[in-house]
Amino acid sequence: MNIGKRLRSLREEKKMSQGHIEELTGLLRCYTSRVENGHTVPSLATLEKYAKAFEIPLYLLFYEGEGPPELPRLSRRNPIEVLIETSPRRDAKFMTKLLRRASRMDEKNRKAWLSVAQKMAAR
Repeated sequence: MNIGKRLRSLREEKKMSQGHIEELTGLLRCYTSRVENGHTVPSLATLEKYAKAFEIPLYLLFYEGEGPPELPRLSRRNPIEVLIETSPRRDAKFMTKLLRRASRMDEKNRKAWLSVAQKMAAR
C-alpha cells in the first residue's frame, strides 16, 4: 500500500487542502506534499497526527474496506503447545523434556539456563 496515495485520497475526500492539514497537524505543507508524492515515508507519530486531523481512527489510514476489519481468530492454546504439536516428533519430544526439566528448576537456575541458551542461539 502506498501511504501517500491513501493520505491524498482521504484529504481530498474530506475536501481539505494541504494548508488546512498544516494548520491542524503542525506539519509543513511541503512535507505533506512530499509524503503524498511518495518522496518521504512518515513515522507512526506523524500518521497519528494525520489521523487526528482527518478525525478517523489510525487503522483507517491502512484499511480501505467498509466497516472495521474482521479480527483474526486467535487460539486460546499455549503457543508452546502449538509449537510442540507442529514440530517433527523427535523435536517435540526434546522440547517436552526441556519444558519438564525447566519447570522443576528454581528461578535462579532457570534464568542461568535461559541465559546460556540465548548465548548459544546468538552464535
